[in-house]
Amino acid sequence: MVDIRLPEQNTVLLAGNLVKDPDLKYTASGTAMCRFRIGVNRRYKDPKSGEWKDDSTFVNVVTWREAGERCGKVLKKGSPVHVEGRLRSYEYQDKESGAKRSMLEVEARRVQILEKSSSSAGRSGGADAEPGPSAGADADIEEVPF
Repeated sequence: MVDIRLPEQNTVLLAGNLVKDPDLKYTASGTAMCRFRIGVNRRYKDPKSGEWKDDSTFVNVVTWREAGERCGKVLKKGSPVHVEGRLRSYEYQDKESGAKRSMLEVEARRVQILEKSSSSAGRSGGADAEPGPSAGADADIEEVPF
């Protein structure tokens, strides 16, 4: 068999609204972790009936460290966000039934908050999940064109 080298590619880009308030927790070592769920909508025209229909997908997202703290404090149910990250799967044991379960979630590298907050004085905020040269700097915050 021929060896084919596949590129390591795991990138997710989503835009949607939080379906409930985020859950901010801290690990035993004090690292912030924020979990939230977003609804991503797709509108399409049904070829048989000609009617417009909506299709919703719900996606779990997790952010860490400073970005997790910011998301936990700033976001709320209904907040529109743009998420950049990677898919991550994990397994856990269900506390009630004891059955082994698996989950798929987006581990966010960046969360762009798509609404202006009253404290931002005309800027939309963003949260970078990994510290970098511009992480947390005002230069990394973008204006949303709508």
